[in-house]
Amino acid sequence: MQALRETIAMLAQTDADVLIVGETGTGKELVARCLHDFGARRQQRFVAVNCGALPETIIESELFGHEEGAFTGASGRRIGRIEHASGGTLFLDEIESMAVPMQAKLLRVLQERTLERLGSNTSIEVDIRVIAAAKSDLEDARAQGAFRSDLFYRLNVAGIVVPPLCRRRGDIPVLFRYFARIASLRYAKPDPDPPGTLLAELMARDWPGNVRELKNLAERYILGLPLEPMAETPPRAGAGAQALGDQIDHFEKTIIGEALRMHSGRVGQTADYLHLPRKTLYLRMRKHGFRREDFA
Repeated sequence: MQALRETIAMLAQTDADVLIVGETGTGKELVARCLHDFGARRQQRFVAVNCGALPETIIESELFGHEEGAFTGASGRRIGRIEHASGGTLFLDEIESMAVPMQAKLLRVLQERTLERLGSNTSIEVDIRVIAAAKSDLEDARAQGAFRSDLFYRLNVAGIVVPPLCRRRGDIPVLFRYFARIASLRYAKPDPDPPGTLLAELMARDWPGNVRELKNLAERYILGLPLEPMAETPPRAGAGAQALGDQIDHFEKTIIGEALRMHSGRVGQTADYLHLPRKTLYLRMRKHGFRREDFA
């Protein structure tokens, strides 16, 4: 989706805290990683914390760290996730799961950029960008008093809504290639080159599992496993392969053009950004009539 990509590209160039909203599996962490990887903090750590997976009894220690003897079982000093992310980006997924008392402590960190480990009165400065994600727009949680309004407004300096995958079909070819490329590196498999017929079929499907389902399918593709689960969702009526092939070409042209503009025509940086070999990028630039000097 053009608007989503433009928003990500714009916010990546800022240091503003961001709230990402989208249903389960839509790729909120992928958006957060893009904001980090293409921003000024890209050489520093990206620390991800799933607030919904941490029990309320340990989340404070996980986030803020503790000193030796701060509580029963605290046998030594521990650096928390916030401090560990200093200089880089802290990604807080399922922020709506965080208890209200912990929200107040997080708000103080956002306002003052300092923290105190459990068992210590010493303030420690932290330099972090915070990106939070939620499954809903938090309006119901705020109305019920389960989410602090001041924290919401502090996090929501810039907001991104990530639609379900079925509403941004144009993203499917690039996302599938991206996940396939990551899987090929992970499993030491050859660099993937999925055929247009497969990409057309993917674009024709509904995706109840959203980006998470697409990522799983890309891994199966790289591992050479059967893709029969694709048959469970019938193609949309009228989505012919030729028409979808034209959509893929148009989307590819748009993505490459945007990437070249972003990197001022520098082919090496553009190829790295798109996870493409330089030779492949040159071929696709020629295919779409792009010249480096047009973007310098």
